[in-house]
Amino acid sequence: MVHALLFAAGDATTKAGKAIALALGIGLGSLGAGVGIGNIFGSMIQAVARQPELRGELQGIQWLGFALTEAVVFYGLIGGLLAYVLV
Repeated sequence: MVHALLFAAGDATTKAGKAIALALGIGLGSLGAGVGIGNIFGSMIQAVARQPELRGELQGIQWLGFALTEAVVFYGLIGGLLAYVLV
């Protein structure tokens, strides 16, 4: 009887820990991506302010950097969900 109660309490603690880990992983991944995207667009603004004639060339690189940085968030989301479900 006591063992069953301890097992149930441990199971609830494990679920709460998994939920916290999932939230932290997604939150920190989003924070890092937000900083990276801000850096990309800030650098783009500075570069175009210095040399406006290069705007067309820089814009393609900007969007590539944005897409790759944003992909990190999705990797974190999928990895966190997989860890939550499989562990």
